[in-house]
Amino acid sequence: MNDGNTARERDTGAKKTGLRGVDGGKQAMKSESLDTLIHERARLAIVSALAVNDTLSFAELKHSLGLSDGNLSVHAQKLEAAGYLRCKKSFRGRTPRSDFRLTAKGRKALDTYLGHMEALIKVVRKP
Repeated sequence: MNDGNTARERDTGAKKTGLRGVDGGKQAMKSESLDTLIHERARLAIVSALAVNDTLSFAELKHSLGLSDGNLSVHAQKLEAAGYLRCKKSFRGRTPRSDFRLTAKGRKALDTYLGHMEALIKVVRKP
């Protein structure tokens, strides 16, 4: 039975990862398979930094990623609204502090995103 997938798609796991063959063997990623929320550079950097650190403060993220206050704030709010990270606000003395933590949903979304990128790299680098 023909399921509509090419042999190359079956061999590379393209159906599962959202990869499709186009233009004589070149590969492209279907847009719906990619988490566009994480795909944006600043948000990918935030999620990646939080994946290797239990928590990071606003100041630590800002400094390590080279983002402005406003840029970090907007991107963090989008990730928080999606449930990918959690923000805990507190005070140290009179100074406000925001600490960020990656949620289980955020870690899963990053793992899925990285899986898609790994599959794309494997297909593109194939001779």
